[in-house]
Amino acid sequence: MRSSNPAMNESAMDRIRQQASLATAGGAAADARFGAGLDQRGLDLETTGGPKEAALHMTVGGTAVKSLITLAIVVAGAGLTWGAYMKGVQSGETAGWLFPAMIGGAIGGLIFAIATAFKPHWAPFTTPIYGLLQGLFLGGISAMYQNSFTPESGLNGIVAQAVLLTMGTAGGMFILYAARIIRVTDKLRAGILIATMGVLLAYVASFVMSLFGATMPYLHDSGPIGIGISLVIVAVAAFNLLLDFDFIERGTAMRLPKWAEWYGAFGLMVTLIWLYLEMLRLLAKLKNR
Repeated sequence: MRSSNPAMNESAMDRIRQQASLATAGGAAADARFGAGLDQRGLDLETTGGPKEAALHMTVGGTAVKSLITLAIVVAGAGLTWGAYMKGVQSGETAGWLFPAMIGGAIGGLIFAIATAFKPHWAPFTTPIYGLLQGLFLGGISAMYQNSFTPESGLNGIVAQAVLLTMGTAGGMFILYAARIIRVTDKLRAGILIATMGVLLAYVASFVMSLFGATMPYLHDSGPIGIGISLVIVAVAAFNLLLDFDFIERGTAMRLPKWAEWYGAFGLMVTLIWLYLEMLRLLAKLKNR
């Protein structure tokens, strides 16, 4: 990589730290400044691979492995609360630790997400913990959705449907990105980040309004407008995957430190979890029409 690339010097970690707060809104996104000195795709053709490169610097393959490890941790954590909830449904007695674990997972996951965003070099330690905590929350909330619908409703398998839709969407966005059918330009990056912040602000406003007994109009409705809003939010979450893929590819080209693979996995997992939850909400709204 050319020495003129500012991402090559010791300020690279500082640049990641400055931009890491974007990860909590939709994944490990990087702004246009990361691309200074790179080609249109954020790549430097002088970058070389090999065993030494893989051992010292961020690679796409290494990030993929970390992402799979984190996903496995999420699934393991989800299995604990899913099993406990379903067992409680059958026996009529809910485990006393279930809801504290779910609440602790949601709050703890948020805390570790913020910590990782502001201290990205902590990612090798905080990302697995984040995955476990979020898994505890996801398993319980997924079981609640599953138990809310009868087999006659056609959505008794709502969780399986949400998982398949999430995987299909992620796979489709990866194909669109890898084939350069959709290119992550500066304008697209800015548009996705603005849309993501808009969604975040809407959810924050909805939460604040709920504290005073009010509700955000249409946001949680099951009517056509509410479903349309959910479709837009799902699309915003899906497009955040492009930013995650872009960060991983650009980070590899910049030869970011090896720990950045865990940060890339963290950002990708944040987006996938968000996308999965929005799929659940969308399917539930379609059922309640």
